[in-house]
Amino acid sequence: MNDLPAAPDAPDGALLSVRGVDVGYRTGRRSRVTAVHDVSFDLYPGQSMALVGESGCGKTTLGLALLRLLPRTGVVSGGEILFRRKDGTRVDVRTLEKERLRRFRWNEAAMVFQGAMNAFNPVLRIEDHFLDTFRAHERVGGRRPRGEILERSARLLETVRLDPARVLGSFPHELSGGMRQRSLIALALALEPQLLILDEPTTALDILTQRSIVERLTELREELGFAMVFITHDLGLAAELADRVGTMYAGRLIETGTTRDIFHRPRHPYTSALINSVPPVAGDLHVPESLPGGPPGLNALPPGCSFAPRCAHAADACTVTRPELEVLEPRDAGLSHAAACLRSTDTELHAEGVFRD
Repeated sequence: MNDLPAAPDAPDGALLSVRGVDVGYRTGRRSRVTAVHDVSFDLYPGQSMALVGESGCGKTTLGLALLRLLPRTGVVSGGEILFRRKDGTRVDVRTLEKERLRRFRWNEAAMVFQGAMNAFNPVLRIEDHFLDTFRAHERVGGRRPRGEILERSARLLETVRLDPARVLGSFPHELSGGMRQRSLIALALALEPQLLILDEPTTALDILTQRSIVERLTELREELGFAMVFITHDLGLAAELADRVGTMYAGRLIETGTTRDIFHRPRHPYTSALINSVPPVAGDLHVPESLPGGPPGLNALPPGCSFAPRCAHAADACTVTRPELEVLEPRDAGLSHAAACLRSTDTELHAEGVFRD
């Protein structure tokens, strides 16, 4: 049956419990590069978690791994992805065989892919995408007639403030970027999933369309009660949409906490550097500080802390010891503040203003 009892380290109330997940990509017949390493976190019903970091840090790979949507060369090589289904049973997504996995997707958890311009099949009308989604992912015995599916699809499009009469019969190229993005969100919500994963949902959209989508996502989460994993490099969107934020670097989760923790009291120099690289929209003006260098190659990670070569505050120990994610402030419901930094409690960095209170 693939159903698992609640694991000791998977809280009973958690919707999603990720435990020690490793994701690798095959680069040859016998070689593999690890793109995500030892990631663990809990997500509770109705919560929204943003994953932030530079390009190539593993955010999208982790999001795809949660639904086992990795390309052929990708594999979840370790850990558990424990999900509490609508009927209350817990399942490890890694163990689902093909047919059960297909029924799991979009029924329990769905994804809005990066790039609305290319996410639809260009030769199918929007109504055909809805029909295919319902017929491919609905549970056996739950097949609906075409008319009922289209009626449901029209209501979904209305929830994202689109005119079904215009959109359903259109091909993707006949819609604007914002309309396509909202259609993708409606499609992801078709089977009322408990978890919605969004990968850069506002990329390449103008600022007004971004604002409209962010506001509607916030409203839909309140109305429908689904949880969200929001993948972005836009810290402003993360601050607005997320209850929690996880910072990723070189395939590892290096800091997690509430939105207030991360943006007002960061405890990892990389998180501080990301925040300082963004110009403020309110308060005192300051010149954004660029972060020198770039992320390390995943097939040649430095010893010790992967961020140490770029960190202006690295100590000798940072170059030889890889820090683990340690809880700094324990809280309930997965809201603890944790950081993977040997100097996360260093009073010297507080005095220098690297860490703020």
